[in-house]
Amino acid sequence: MKTLRRALIDYLKVRRSLGFKLKADGELLPGFLSHLERAKSPIITTSLAVEWATLPEDVHPAWWTSRLVAVRGFAKYLQTIDPRHHIPPLELLPHRRARAAPYIYEATEIDALLAATTTLRNELRTETYRTFLGLLAVSGIRTGEAIALDDTDVDLRHGVLVIRRTKFGKTREVPLHRSTIQALGRYQRDRDRLLPRQSSPSFFVSIVGTRLIYQNVHETFLRLVYTAGLGECVPRRPKIHDLRHTFAVRTVLAWHREGEDVEAKLPTLSTYLGHIGPSSTYWYLTAIPALLESATARLERAWKAHS
Repeated sequence: MKTLRRALIDYLKVRRSLGFKLKADGELLPGFLSHLERAKSPIITTSLAVEWATLPEDVHPAWWTSRLVAVRGFAKYLQTIDPRHHIPPLELLPHRRARAAPYIYEATEIDALLAATTTLRNELRTETYRTFLGLLAVSGIRTGEAIALDDTDVDLRHGVLVIRRTKFGKTREVPLHRSTIQALGRYQRDRDRLLPRQSSPSFFVSIVGTRLIYQNVHETFLRLVYTAGLGECVPRRPKIHDLRHTFAVRTVLAWHREGEDVEAKLPTLSTYLGHIGPSSTYWYLTAIPALLESATARLERAWKAHS
């Protein structure tokens, strides 16, 4: 069994070197190996994998599926070393969580959200959150990516952001519109005026000069959503990540209206957003009425042109 634990360390190391974080796998799989040890099994079997995956009671069946998926990844790796290992079929636990529909902001709602930052009282805090949320809205970068930005990552001269420590461990450059560059420059000047001494190299800072903390950003965002009165008549309140969804949807909508070849341009959007491929970007393209209407009108024009 020590061999399996050594193999697990190697497996996680190899996958993580390829950009996969595997946080859940690293937490779950040692427990699965303990299950094999108790069963005195030197190999992964389908029955033991399913038995372990379904151990938690009173959970959504999708959690069982997630546990089985973790085992499957490790089993595929082990089978290349020892073909006796089973790869448990995913069809045995096929449950999936229903994907919640994202909230797509109207332009006026984003304006209201940014205007609500004036209620934060502290001037630096107001400037920080107005610029921070504005950047998320116009660039589509992830919240964590914006928090991680250092001064050296914001190239105002060339108009690009350097996004490091991304979700998949890669670095990318994000070009910005001139108005966004100007807004970031104003924030940087106001930040340095209001807080000449900072204890962090981060671009966006707290009122004491440290890097923003995700939990604090999340709590402040919820307060701003409430202040702006957003999402009061919908099943769920907007989330900060929905700004990223909105950026993707609005970009594709603009392409449709301009008659662009959306399929051809989608890889560009995927690269801009830091996705591993267009298939990931499709998740962001929620069928909002405006997008459906634009796509339908385009199809009708194409049919008429060929009729």
